[in-house]
Amino acid sequence: MSAVLMRGGTSKCWVFDTRDLDAVGGDRDRLLLRLYGSPDPRQVDGVGGATSTTSKAVLLAPSATPDADVDYTFAQVGIAEERVDWSNNCGNCSAVVGLYALQQGWVRPAGETTRVVVRNTNTGKTILQDVPTPGGAPTNEGDLVIEGVPFPSPGVDLGFTRPAGAVTGALLPTGRPLDRLDTSEGQVRASLVDAANPTALLWGPDLGLAGDETPAQVDGDPRLLEVLGEARAHASVLMGIAPSAADADRVSRAIPKLAWTAPSAAGDQGIQGRMLSMGRTHPALAVTVSVAFAAASVTGGTVVPSPADGGPLRIATPSGTVTVRAELDHAGGLETAYVTRNARRLATAELELPGAGPRLCSPRAHSAPR
Repeated sequence: MSAVLMRGGTSKCWVFDTRDLDAVGGDRDRLLLRLYGSPDPRQVDGVGGATSTTSKAVLLAPSATPDADVDYTFAQVGIAEERVDWSNNCGNCSAVVGLYALQQGWVRPAGETTRVVVRNTNTGKTILQDVPTPGGAPTNEGDLVIEGVPFPSPGVDLGFTRPAGAVTGALLPTGRPLDRLDTSEGQVRASLVDAANPTALLWGPDLGLAGDETPAQVDGDPRLLEVLGEARAHASVLMGIAPSAADADRVSRAIPKLAWTAPSAAGDQGIQGRMLSMGRTHPALAVTVSVAFAAASVTGGTVVPSPADGGPLRIATPSGTVTVRAELDHAGGLETAYVTRNARRLATAELELPGAGPRLCSPRAHSAPR
């Protein structure tokens, strides 16, 4: 099966033509799990990258609707879990869609920059992508460097249009800009925002978090991870995603996203931002969580302050500063949230399909590698 390995932002994903997967038939989840080598913490017998940011799948096809160019479906492929999560979108992987469509010839270049209209099937939302096409041709070369990626590549401007209520149907699923989440360490103030993806934005100082924690510090603290998990579980219930806190991980480990914030350590108008991805600290900040921060910054009463100058919001992450901005419509509603990423095609491959039928089954029980 043909597939393309691409990097979008700080994530890597295998890109599949949805029609190719449909032609294979069978259980799509089981096929992806086997291709990625899951469940196995190392994904040693598959193409998965053994981290939450590198075990992702992007399914693309020319759009079936007249108001979009590409239909895009995202899948988070479990690593140690035998599970594929289709409940949300990945903003970083979104950045590869327009570039891929141009390189595949699905969209005709129009000048130095070409707009590609993308329909995300996970959320039903539209993403506008402005992709460089120098000299009116697709490219895989560019000069934009972003935080968390050491090399330059084509920059893609992403505009998440009307992102509110992507999953729950409302920007503020509880109807309140500020809620209190229960944990075994006491309550923590949080803004529960659904923009691009449902996200619980915690006020870090309530849990003794300054927002400048390193991934190693957080992941090396089992008690802190437990408390953050408790907050996420309560948020899942309040947002209407899970029926109870005990069911939160069973319903989805991907949503709601969980992030925490605190004032900038530099004393400027920016903020600190950290997040968990599938139970571990994200090396940077997911694009969809950046969108949630942007949405909260233009919504009064949340844990995210509005920039005093009315400009973009600067978020300090473990990999550097991410800049986002949000635009309101005439009625004061959230119209579009913008963030810039870069993307690059890394490899074009022919993946060996594992055996069909009974062979596409769960792996035999095995001992952990020594």
